[in-house]
Amino acid sequence: MPRRRTSSSSSSTAPSAAPRNRTPQPVRVRRRSFGDFVKAFLAFVVLLVLVVGVPLALATQIGWPLPDGAPSLDWLQREITVQTFLHILTVVVWFAWAQFTACVLVEVKAALSGVGVPGRVPGAGPSQLLARQLVAALLLVGATAASLTPGLSQLGQSMEGNQKPSVAAAQQTPGIFAQQQEQAAGTASALAEQAGQAAARADGGSAAHGDTKYYRIQPPEGRHHDSLWEIADRHLGDGRRYKEIFELNKDRVQPDGSKLSEASLIRPGWIMEMPGDARGGELVEMPDEAPNVSEQVQQQISDYARTGDHAQGGGGSGAHGGGDNAQVSLPEQRPAPATPATPAPSTGQDHAATPAAADHSFGLPEALLAAPLLAAGLLGALGRRRRQALWQSALGSVGGRRGMEPPTPTGDAQDVQDALLVGADPEGVRLLDRALRGLAAALAAESRPLPVVYAAWMGGNGDLHLQLAQPAGKPPAPWQLGQDQTFWLLARADAERYEDVDTAAPYPGLVSLGTMDDSRLLLNLESVPGIVSLGGSEADRTAVFASVAAELATNGWSDRMTITLVGFGDDLTPLAPNRIRHLDGFEDLFETMSAETRQRRGALGAAGHDSVLTGRTGPAQHTRWAPHLVLLAAQPSDEDALRLAELAADAGRLGIGYLVGTEGTDLPGAAWEMQITGEGKLLAPLLGLELEAQTLPAAQQRAVVELFTAADPEHGPGGSGGPGGASGTANTPPFLVDISEQGRPAVYARLVGSYEIIGLDAPDGERSALLHEALALLLLHREGVHPRVLSSALWPRGVTADVRDALLERLRAWLGTDPDGTPRLSTDATGRLTLAKSVVSDLDVLRSLYYEATQGRGVGSRQVRGRLLTDALVLVRGPLLADRPEGRYRWLTHEIIDAQLPLLVADTGLALSEFHLEKNRAEKAIEALNAALRTAPADERLWHELLRATHTTGDTDRLHALASDLVGRSGARGVPPRTEALLDELLPTWREGVAAAG
Repeated sequence: MPRRRTSSSSSSTAPSAAPRNRTPQPVRVRRRSFGDFVKAFLAFVVLLVLVVGVPLALATQIGWPLPDGAPSLDWLQREITVQTFLHILTVVVWFAWAQFTACVLVEVKAALSGVGVPGRVPGAGPSQLLARQLVAALLLVGATAASLTPGLSQLGQSMEGNQKPSVAAAQQTPGIFAQQQEQAAGTASALAEQAGQAAARADGGSAAHGDTKYYRIQPPEGRHHDSLWEIADRHLGDGRRYKEIFELNKDRVQPDGSKLSEASLIRPGWIMEMPGDARGGELVEMPDEAPNVSEQVQQQISDYARTGDHAQGGGGSGAHGGGDNAQVSLPEQRPAPATPATPAPSTGQDHAATPAAADHSFGLPEALLAAPLLAAGLLGALGRRRRQALWQSALGSVGGRRGMEPPTPTGDAQDVQDALLVGADPEGVRLLDRALRGLAAALAAESRPLPVVYAAWMGGNGDLHLQLAQPAGKPPAPWQLGQDQTFWLLARADAERYEDVDTAAPYPGLVSLGTMDDSRLLLNLESVPGIVSLGGSEADRTAVFASVAAELATNGWSDRMTITLVGFGDDLTPLAPNRIRHLDGFEDLFETMSAETRQRRGALGAAGHDSVLTGRTGPAQHTRWAPHLVLLAAQPSDEDALRLAELAADAGRLGIGYLVGTEGTDLPGAAWEMQITGEGKLLAPLLGLELEAQTLPAAQQRAVVELFTAADPEHGPGGSGGPGGASGTANTPPFLVDISEQGRPAVYARLVGSYEIIGLDAPDGERSALLHEALALLLLHREGVHPRVLSSALWPRGVTADVRDALLERLRAWLGTDPDGTPRLSTDATGRLTLAKSVVSDLDVLRSLYYEATQGRGVGSRQVRGRLLTDALVLVRGPLLADRPEGRYRWLTHEIIDAQLPLLVADTGLALSEFHLEKNRAEKAIEALNAALRTAPADERLWHELLRATHTTGDTDRLHALASDLVGRSGARGVPPRTEALLDELLPTWREGVAAAG
């Protein structure tokens, strides 16, 4: 069961590493002076003169400057006089007045609404700053009268909530307006103090509660949920003061019986005690003075007031905490079945229980071994990249292809590849993806919206827990409620029954951050109501950021994800060029994301959706709902941080997530704060988390990128050069066999077709399957196999070191030694298992024969080439390991041999067909092509050559029959365009023949 930690304990046990909460600071209340009234009066006079007096003076003294009718050509030819300049100047003054008036209206509206930062009037920096000062000074009159009239009291309170952002905006204006900025800040500060005093007087000086105020969490508007940041921004003037609200209310029992234990998770109907300087009209309610709410709510506020520190003698945060401080963010694990003989599900790692495990690790990167979802995503993407390279190079030529074999990694790249093979949990990825899509489909069938999910936990027993932002009712079957109304639980057995469904991924922003005990946390960065900040050293932060970017770019549950990397990770682009983009600095980021934010807001409004969750699934699926994650590794400046906080205020609704690195803990707009320590701990005190962080350190990051770059046909060894390959190494097999009579192997295994072994006695029947599978894996990797890779392939759910070592000893004994005493299974200098050259497979022979025919002895001798190609094609008896037992050889999904073998067979058939057509032996060419098609039926090149060879026979009926067969195989997709063009060339009437046959 995961270890639970409270916020207080987290901060006390790790004072140097964990972020700290700021202590609420009381606001100093300054009494109003005669000068305040004078300033307010003067501001009123100035506004009256500028807004009303200027246009009246212009209209009466100079008149309307624009012409009464449309100008003529004569008007353009008149002499320019002093009067002309006066008219032009008048027009300029009229425009300046209109701009200033617009600024006044914008500032007044923002002050009266009390919500949000005032809008910016284009090109009106100084004018808007002056308007802001005058409006703020004028509204001091409203604050003065607050104690006399309830309506004016509310006006003053709602206005004050907008002044802090105004000051922040003023401070962003550089240059000659510094003095005006200082004056604006002073005016706004004075206004805040005046409004605070007015609010204190309006409270009536309650003896029981003093300045204590309360706020009731509002229900969501559409899909926009309230947050402590927004409450602090509205009623305290600074969203960063949300921590003060959290400290006042954490662990206190709410009306529904639950407790506030995470600053980011609040529910409608909860009551929050507010700092004494909070204001904001009827939203801030005192327990004895709440005329606009029901008696039930008044009673709830009164009951809640008696649970606070001020009601219990100021006993501190622990005074009301009681003994139950369980964090709701951590799922309760169900007890494991009482069947000790059944092994628990594993992440695919080799679990060694003896000291021998350390001897067999050989320095494999532990970070990837402990990241099963990340490893599975990288491994799958790497396989797809290598297959793509093979298919692209297949179009390079007919007789001799380039890039037949992908480059064999060495050094760190080889270690990283082995770590991916050992650590990957593709089954876990598949279950998670199907479970989430199945949930989305089930909710859509019930016409229910997707709930907001903050996090997912994958338990050690295979169960999946979704943590919701708020209760969303009973989940659709087979999901069930978890430990409370905010957890939905899916058992592993139920998840395995899910099938693939055609729906968009509902929560593509989920990404692994680390583990706590035996549970893995996936945080939904897309749904966080604001910014997620990450503190720590730059190297540690970058390792976390690289892990997040790599997983989101390659996993199976992030449809159409875009990852923007700022200030780091320019070398990560090869992992997913279509998903990852890199920006150099904050200005590029702000320009790009500002435009995208506006576009998404407009798209949501035009489509009638209030969030991406309602527009992502069902018939409304569209790429505009695609998720977007921004990773900013370097701490932004104070000015940039404020701009970013404003930009991210509505990001959760729009499907945009922000993960920002910081050296401190006070990042504006940070809804969740985390910190990575030098020991690899990921701390989030407000969330009650202490995780073993998932990272991708710089050295392993470079090695991963090297694997992907080497697999790219544009950059790999076969990326340049013409047909046949410019470099011999691009086409050289990893292991060449002596194909002469003197090169008979001691052990010969047939893998192409049914699995047969010649030269060895049959092993013990109970262990025969394991030994055969181990030998097949070694035969397909002549460069060597790491012992942990071998054991994870044979036992994907885990195995102890003694069982693995026992199998290796039996395998050595079964293979035996060569006549000179050399063992046929040995260990190389890197600790990897390798086979002797006397142990050969038919796949090795097939590769060697094709290589000799096209690049070796067959190049200079036509007779030798024909014989070698014929011998090679005879070896093909079917697909690879055609009769392998069900449930075994699952490691083949990580291999590209399933793509290599058909291409190799097709190349052999094409080369032999060309050999026969040179002597006009069309029937022999057709025979060779048909033999290759039995193993590679989807290779379009074989069909093209078969059509050409059949055409040379002059048998039109036979060509019509072949065309009909080809159309039938094409199915609903139709004949490929190039094949269709070839048929038009060779048999113009093929459509008529197909129609007649149909």
